[in-house]
Amino acid sequence: MSFKDQLSQLVYSTDQGRIEPEDIAEDIPDSDGFVKIRRETKGRKGKGVTCLSGFGLEESELKSLCKEMKKHCGVGGSVKDYVIEIQGDQRDKLEAWLKQRNYKTKRIGG
Repeated sequence: MSFKDQLSQLVYSTDQGRIEPEDIAEDIPDSDGFVKIRRETKGRKGKGVTCLSGFGLEESELKSLCKEMKKHCGVGGSVKDYVIEIQGDQRDKLEAWLKQRNYKTKRIGG
C-alpha cells in the first residue's frame, strides 16, 4: 500500500469509532498462457518502449523479472500496472530470452 493510499483511508468515524484497515488482496490480471510483446511510442515523445504483459504474476515477482530483463538488454525499464516496460525496441532479444525460460510469447502489433 502506497503512502498516498494510506492518507486517503478512513481511520475514524463518529458513527462507528475506530475503523481497522482492510487487507486488500492484490488484483492480479489473468493470464492466457502467453506473454504479449509489443512496441509503444504513443505518449512518449517518439521514444519507443517494449511492453510485456500477460505474465499472471504478483507485482513483486514482476519487478524481479524486470530487473533481469534490464540487465540482459543493458537498458532501463519499469513495471506499471502489471506491464513491464523496457526502453527501446528489445522485442527480438526479450522474445528469445523468454523462450529460454519456457514462456510462450506472442507479438502484438507490427
